[in-house]
Amino acid sequence: MNRLSSVLDRGSPAERFTASASAQGRFRSTEDCLHWLDEQRALQSYAVERVPFDRLQGWRFTDDTGNLVHHSGRFFTVEGLQVGLRPFRVPTWTQPIIVQREIGILGILVKEFDGVLHCLMQAKMEPGNRNLVQLSPTVQATRSNYMRVHQGRAIPYLEHFVAPRRGRVVADSLQSEQGGWFLHKRNRNIVVEAEDDVEVLPGFCWMTIGQVQQLLRLDDVVNMDARTVLSVMPFARPAADSGGADPFRSALIRSLDPEAASVHTVTDAISWLTENKARFELTQRRIPLLDTAGWHRGADEIAHVSGGYFSIVGVDVRARDREVAAWMQPLLRPAAPGRLAMLVRRIDGVLHVLLQARPAAGALDIVEAAPTLHCTPQTFRTLPTADRPQFLDYVLDAPQRQIRFDTWLSEEGGRFLHALNRYQIIEVEDTFPTTPPPNFMWLTVRQLMTLLRFGNCLNVEARSLLACLHTLW
Repeated sequence: MNRLSSVLDRGSPAERFTASASAQGRFRSTEDCLHWLDEQRALQSYAVERVPFDRLQGWRFTDDTGNLVHHSGRFFTVEGLQVGLRPFRVPTWTQPIIVQREIGILGILVKEFDGVLHCLMQAKMEPGNRNLVQLSPTVQATRSNYMRVHQGRAIPYLEHFVAPRRGRVVADSLQSEQGGWFLHKRNRNIVVEAEDDVEVLPGFCWMTIGQVQQLLRLDDVVNMDARTVLSVMPFARPAADSGGADPFRSALIRSLDPEAASVHTVTDAISWLTENKARFELTQRRIPLLDTAGWHRGADEIAHVSGGYFSIVGVDVRARDREVAAWMQPLLRPAAPGRLAMLVRRIDGVLHVLLQARPAAGALDIVEAAPTLHCTPQTFRTLPTADRPQFLDYVLDAPQRQIRFDTWLSEEGGRFLHALNRYQIIEVEDTFPTTPPPNFMWLTVRQLMTLLRFGNCLNVEARSLLACLHTLW
């Protein structure tokens, strides 16, 4: 039997990924996975300590601009950004921004065991995680890291994700990261199927997609980088009867069907995004960090005079199992947790997701599709209703019976300190209007998956929620 016929006999890639999402796995139960993560935390001596800027070895503020830079000229910088955005509640402002020109790799290696695809996941320590160690992709590395600018150890399994690679690419796209905190930041999200034997190194473990999805429903277990790679995985529509008697699950399963009825077409969605990119006028000008109005630099933080938004702080890190056992770096620390919610509705028996076209200060292409609600509620608590984000009050007042997913998850711990957001999927009532405001659109899950084949369509928070939505079928 030749290789092509062997692949066809096993089913399409999408069918095999769907089968893995309902499988328990050959190697560990979900409980074992949690114990394994705890063991990894205990095995290593991890420590993260806040330090003032004058102790931040390897980093300095430049004399002319005040920008915070690494002595190598690599990794990333903290600079100032002047933003103009119209139409918008605040048409112009300045802020610190992380500038990281490199495109990193976020990759998950998959391999079939006993007819079931498994993902090679990593227990990875990141200094900004509240619990330090979370479930991560096989490879999670900036270009500076995998080019070994730090002169540390090589990145395990990197050979599977860079050409000439070992294995077969299943998904591969450039995807954005937090546009409010990064300037034009993108990473390569890639899934590769291994065809040869793979040695399992300490700190790595094979899990089915179903096991990873079960862990995703728990607070602070699956990190942001794993979530975004999970979102680009191909899935076929599960068997029609797997929804059982639950109308929500049945509607969600139908939403995965490319032939399902939808309010809009993918062409409509692309046109809607394009129209909003043209509607907003976004100007971005890098300026010296010293010139960011309303921000002040103290001994141990760069913060806004209001105490809101975020601050830049320094940390001293000890992690024996990382490529470098000790280092120092700046981290962005949000002032308060965020709220990220997708409103979903059954329309003609098919689940639709309500997305908003949302600009961001550091966005590469002005606007991306974002969750229905994407904000930090604390920022808006004193504002009149007319100035509050659309659907904020609806989400805050949603009864428990409508909440289908509700978990606290961290953002990227390599750049952000304790950046925690509440991720929710809320099913609206039948009386909820099907005609939303112009900057919102109802789309099916299959349509979101189609948009993800391209970069800069769905922002990282929407991709995380899509990964969460996949845990519900």
